[in-house]
Amino acid sequence: MSLRTPYLATDVIIRLWKGDSLRGIVLIERKNPPVGLALPGGFVEVGENVESAAVREMREETGLEVELSGLLGVYSDPRRDPRFHVVSVVFVGDAEGEPKAGSDAKEVRVFSLEDIPLDRLVFDHKRIILDFLRRA
Repeated sequence: MSLRTPYLATDVIIRLWKGDSLRGIVLIERKNPPVGLALPGGFVEVGENVESAAVREMREETGLEVELSGLLGVYSDPRRDPRFHVVSVVFVGDAEGEPKAGSDAKEVRVFSLEDIPLDRLVFDHKRIILDFLRRA
């Protein structure tokens, strides 16, 4: 019998700061399908805990050293990713500096909370960001 489970991923809502001022949150433009804007994130590797995976993925995709500040939630809708069933552990984190695109990020952008283009987000990231904004 082979065990089949969803893929485990992590995403982070990065609050980007300049001193005491919030510049906005970081979104990436994806290189790979599904293309569009997304929260930075990626898959948890075997032997890695989700917190370490989140910090590693942020470094790889945005070049930022992110300090995780809390757990937003776990998103597990089987239809959230058109490729396969993915469960994502979503954190909120904080960083300073200038993000730079890396890994599968084509481009990195910073959006003020008022200017997030919700209709351009892929996966279920619109729902995730709305959950974040409702709790902020």
